[in-house]
Amino acid sequence: MVRKEDICMRKTNSIFILVVSIILVTVFSGCAFMQTGSKNRTSDLLPAWHDGTAKQNILRFVKAVTDPSNPDYVPPEERIATFDNDGTLWVEKPLFVEVAFTFQRIAEMAGDHPEWKTTQPFKAVLERNFSAIKKFHGSDLIKLVLTSHTGMTETQFKIHAETFLESAQNPKLKKLNTELVYQPMLELMNYLRDNDFKVFICSGGTIEFIRAFSERVYGVSTENVIGTSVKYQFNAEQNVIDLMAELNSFNDKKVKPENIQLHIGKRPILACGNSDGDLAMLQFTDDGRGPALMLLVHHDDAEREFDYDRGTEKALDAAAKNGWVVVSMKEDFKRMFPFSDN
Repeated sequence: MVRKEDICMRKTNSIFILVVSIILVTVFSGCAFMQTGSKNRTSDLLPAWHDGTAKQNILRFVKAVTDPSNPDYVPPEERIATFDNDGTLWVEKPLFVEVAFTFQRIAEMAGDHPEWKTTQPFKAVLERNFSAIKKFHGSDLIKLVLTSHTGMTETQFKIHAETFLESAQNPKLKKLNTELVYQPMLELMNYLRDNDFKVFICSGGTIEFIRAFSERVYGVSTENVIGTSVKYQFNAEQNVIDLMAELNSFNDKKVKPENIQLHIGKRPILACGNSDGDLAMLQFTDDGRGPALMLLVHHDDAEREFDYDRGTEKALDAAAKNGWVVVSMKEDFKRMFPFSDN
């Protein structure tokens, strides 16, 4: 005969086993979810990149320099990354964005300068004579920049630049210039920041122009922008900084390493550029004294962007000779822009 107490005990044991089973299933399901989630996060690193040599080089490098047990470990304070801007972070063809801004400013100012109608280089800009513009020397462009970017405070200039960027579009791609930033580069900068890198822009464009959008578009704060600069003058009476019509530094080629030393005081361990103008910055990074990663963006995708080598010949030769990573837009960029599907 089965006692009533035994029946109650069996029921109690059954309930206990059921509860324990539920708990165990929940716990192990949670563990499985956590493991799966972790695996997904790892596999989702740099999702706009094809899983090719360039991406694998980046992931291996960052893993090595952030792992204290790795002989290539680099402490966070030494993890410096520098990026060129034009052609590296956003589209530079068919005309540099800041050059387009400069031309627009010249057109806006022309009413106060009737002499420009017969004076080069202003005449060519006002007439949109691109045959003449293509023949400009560096001194012509500097003259236009100094004329259009100075004679005002830094705040006034920022307003001009922001107003331009609100509506200025790329004539071929028909999108705002601030939309034509490379999604893989945005991901790379975020990935580096997540791994305690300090990310800087080192551009031939002017500091003040890039500062007008760097934080909003790239997440790069204004103090982390290195670029071409004019001389400043403190106006004590109005408590403002005036931009003077005198070149301070043209941040191109060998001047890039010089200004990196001036502004940062440390050598980058990662540098990314796209042209011969960035060659010295890449060489400066590749000093042979520690781990370093040099990335050269190659414009070879005429369908989604542009296809050109001009102005990159020396950098491509150096990359092949020194084993730098050439990033093919066609082969390495799974997704070109933030707004695009591919």
